[in-house]
Amino acid sequence: MANSGTIEDAIRAEAGRLGFVACGFARADSLPQAGADLLQWIDDGRHGTMEWFEARAHHRVAPTALWPEAKSAIALGMSYAPESDPLALASAGSVGRISVYAQGGDYHKTVKTALKALGRWLADHAGCELKVFVDTAPVMEKPLSAAAGIGWQGKHTNLVSREHGSWLFLGVILTSIELEPDAPAQLHCGSCTRCLDACPTQAFDGPHRIDARKCISYLTIEHKGPIPHEYRAAIGNRIYGCDDCLAVCPWNSFAESAGANRAFLARDEMKAPGLEQLLALNDASFRALFAGSPIKRIGVNRMIRNCLIAAGNSGDPGLMGGVAAHLDSDDPVVAEAAEWALERLQAPWSEDRQVA
Repeated sequence: MANSGTIEDAIRAEAGRLGFVACGFARADSLPQAGADLLQWIDDGRHGTMEWFEARAHHRVAPTALWPEAKSAIALGMSYAPESDPLALASAGSVGRISVYAQGGDYHKTVKTALKALGRWLADHAGCELKVFVDTAPVMEKPLSAAAGIGWQGKHTNLVSREHGSWLFLGVILTSIELEPDAPAQLHCGSCTRCLDACPTQAFDGPHRIDARKCISYLTIEHKGPIPHEYRAAIGNRIYGCDDCLAVCPWNSFAESAGANRAFLARDEMKAPGLEQLLALNDASFRALFAGSPIKRIGVNRMIRNCLIAAGNSGDPGLMGGVAAHLDSDDPVVAEAAEWALERLQAPWSEDRQVA
């Protein structure tokens, strides 16, 4: 920890004023193992169709590979702790479940605006060069944040904080000045495996080992093609992302929603959207509904695909009309999902159709 009156203290104070609840410092060259692990993960094909991991792997392996002049990394966290239990709608088959992080405003805009403001302040006060990054850039925010001491990577690979649980949006500032590094975070998961056990699609084959191709967040957000049949029942009513491995973490008992940035508070229409209404969306109404939301980037067809899977798992015959309307879709992925969902709704109820 830096001594009182240092530039590090001043940065922490300014970061807090701008809405960051966590701030730590690490050397820019502190991630050799994380870079090696990333390359192995890509070589194993666990990134699925996320081609950008391969395309920018040479930059992502280390901050200094992206920007050789970088000396220090400032890791920052902004809270989006939810007001209610993310798992509360697990059995509400006729509504869609949206991941907590996407129920409010787009975090990219909010976090990056604050990062830029902190960057301007730092440049004025320290006369340094710097670059700011949110998760669209080839920077490994989670390992850097762990190296900077603001949390550790849990067995689910996400960052966990003693004070803020699993609910932190991360940002990074790389700078050309030397900052006193904080002690790296220690692991505090112990023997707990709740996150691994909670995964509906068994995307983990061990602690810190995730296969994105099985992850519901990947399947509903990043994956553009048909969702593999073996995972459809397990998706349940999740239409954008999945919070299960985060939500079950015991450290969340210390996270208070009062500390969340108000920009991330859930919009009423995102808390429990009806599948019937979502299945009726066209491009214009989709854009209007999800304006200012990170959901907008997946487009209406991918959202309809997800809602059709959820409808097929719902057991609600009232959704059959909304499903059938997509049987003749120009998008073959949507049409196939509609056919699958309609067959499920017409078939006798069985255990494997219950919302997972």
